[in-house]
Amino acid sequence: MDEKNALVVFQDKKIRRIWHDNEWFFSVVDIVAALTESTDSKDYWYRLKKRELESGGIELSTICRQLKLPSADGKYYETDCANTQNMFRIIQSIPSPKAEPFKLWLAKVGYERVQEIENPELAQDRVKGYYEMKGYPKDWIDKRLRGIAIRQELTDEWKQRDVGEEKEFAILTNEISKATFGKTVQEYKDYKNLNKKSQNLRDHMNDLELIFTMLGEASTTDISRNKNAKGLTENKSAAKEGGEVAGIARNAHEKRSGKKVITSTNYLDEEEKKKRKKLN
Repeated sequence: MDEKNALVVFQDKKIRRIWHDNEWFFSVVDIVAALTESTDSKDYWYRLKKRELESGGIELSTICRQLKLPSADGKYYETDCANTQNMFRIIQSIPSPKAEPFKLWLAKVGYERVQEIENPELAQDRVKGYYEMKGYPKDWIDKRLRGIAIRQELTDEWKQRDVGEEKEFAILTNEISKATFGKTVQEYKDYKNLNKKSQNLRDHMNDLELIFTMLGEASTTDISRNKNAKGLTENKSAAKEGGEVAGIARNAHEKRSGKKVITSTNYLDEEEKKKRKKLN
């Protein structure tokens, strides 16, 4: 699995997916590439849809959703995606000996998510395993997982307070970040030289950066509840106040310790240092 479980691998083939409407949607062209010998999966998908329609079948595009997925250039583009059920239907139209093991793999991926919904600890264990494979230290992983839980509690609170997802979440998150660290999320990513959208800023924070991020978000949750904030404007004010709590604590820490909390170091730099150390 890759960051946020947004990338899975089947027999060395990378399959992009996205969590949408409470279920996984998979990139059709990625699955076509995994199941066929075609050198142009987009063209194969186009011809497959045409052939299915001409043979009296259904219009396969109607069971797909156009969702934005990251491309090789780091940008996001609308891509034909299908959920597990509809992906099985598409696979039926692909004459490939690889189809059967892929169906089993796809069913397993879907079943794992059902298990995670019934028992959230399983999801946490899988995330923990991902970070362990990446080489993160145990104490950092513990903080990162706690941060994920605090973030989830905050976004759940926002949903209950008439805040629209994605765009408005991003606005409120920037308010917390600016008040806590003096930088928006994108400014922070630029500072750490993280230019790809797929690179999660928090995966490149050190212990203290994670701690103050958690403080800002936990404070925002409490303030939103205490003020019974409704809508974007009121929650924006609560987000700013929550971030200020963390910002004041950060400034106090820096004054006493004599060290800046914010660092330009990212995990990519740390990986490179480890590699060099092993070579030496």
